[in-house]
Amino acid sequence: MTIKVGDRIPSATLYRMTENGPAPISTSDIFKGRKVVLFALPGAYTPTCSAKHLPGFVAKADDIKAKGVDTIACLSVNDAFVMGAWGKVQNVGNKVLMLADGSGELTKLLGLELDLTSRGMGVRSDRYAMIVDDGVITALNREAPGAFEVSSAEKMLQAL
Repeated sequence: MTIKVGDRIPSATLYRMTENGPAPISTSDIFKGRKVVLFALPGAYTPTCSAKHLPGFVAKADDIKAKGVDTIACLSVNDAFVMGAWGKVQNVGNKVLMLADGSGELTKLLGLELDLTSRGMGVRSDRYAMIVDDGVITALNREAPGAFEVSSAEKMLQAL
C-alpha cells in the first residue's frame, strides 16, 4: 500500500555518514516537530539524479528553507558510504541531509519501491518528493517511471 497525503511517516532507521562513519538516525529524529522536504531517487551517481534532482535541491536550498523548512533530505536505497561520497562530489555541504536506506526499509514501508532488477539494479526507490510537517505528509509528488517532472526543487517551492 502506498503512503498518501495525511499519513504519518512510519518508524524506520536510516543511516547518514558522519566523521566517525555511518550513524543511524530514526525517522522520529528527522521528522518529529520539524518541517522537512524529503526527496528520493533511484540511485546515487545515476544520470538524472546527479545532473538534475540533487543539484536542484542544493541550488534552491536557501529558498526552500526561507519558506519555513527545517531540513531538506535526500533518500536513496544506497549505503551511507555511497551517500556520503555522493554528497561530497555534489558539494552538498549542510544544505541537504543525505540519507541511506540501504536495505530499502523505509522505502518499502512507504510503498514507494521501484523494481529495477531487470536492469541489474535491484529494488530501489521511486523518484518522488514530499513535504512532511511534524511527521505528517502534507504533499507528495511521485514521478511516473522514467520521468522527472513533479519532484524537482522548483515544484516543491511551489507547493510550499
